[in-house]
Amino acid sequence: MILTDAGRRYAEEISAAFARIEAATRDLGRATKSDILTIHSTPSFATQWLMPRLARFSTRNPDIDVRLNASKDPVDLIAGTVDVDIRYGAKNILPPGIIAVPFPPEMIVPLCSPALANGPHPIHVPADLEHHPLIHSEVCLVSWLDWARQHPEVKLDLKRGLRFDRSFMALSAAADGLGVCLDSLLLAERELETGRLVAPFGFDGLEVSGYSFNTLKSSADLPKVRNFHDWLFSELRDTPSHKTAA
Repeated sequence: MILTDAGRRYAEEISAAFARIEAATRDLGRATKSDILTIHSTPSFATQWLMPRLARFSTRNPDIDVRLNASKDPVDLIAGTVDVDIRYGAKNILPPGIIAVPFPPEMIVPLCSPALANGPHPIHVPADLEHHPLIHSEVCLVSWLDWARQHPEVKLDLKRGLRFDRSFMALSAAADGLGVCLDSLLLAERELETGRLVAPFGFDGLEVSGYSFNTLKSSADLPKVRNFHDWLFSELRDTPSHKTAA
């Protein structure tokens, strides 16, 4: 059998169409093997806690590709460009359609470098802070003024000292021996584990609930969002600072 000219032209047209269908099907198959999870976070939490652990999440969820953005301002989840927003600070009235799940409480304590704690003016009791510069983390929900109210016997010069608008900078300055900071055990976990920071008065301090996991109600049960939520809170429960706080 031999195709007519009309049949040959028809075969060429439908063969091209079938080839496009096959290519589109292959592309769809590749796309469904991965999903993109877009996370927005405050800079300090992203830098100090989340980024060192993301490899664990990716290992457990190889079909989810993570995009992580960090800034101090909350994002508009309703716009749909972000799946999860990790926020810190005062709890505002949430827009309709948004849910916020608070993190476990975190402990805020004085932190400094070992060299400072064991230097010419060792730090063993709260009054020893009178000999050292204070580092102020201005976004932290607990300030040196709050700490001073708990220790009225200590005379601190609260007007002096280095000031930073991000906790990760305050922690870095303290690790470099520039003074004593008052910040979160949650954020300082790596520095405490490696010995770059110590808590001279122990791990009991002022407890706050600062962070929250925010997402759209309509997105909360999407596998990529649910998997990240469950993994995140499992990691938080296993964080030593939260075990201490509990």
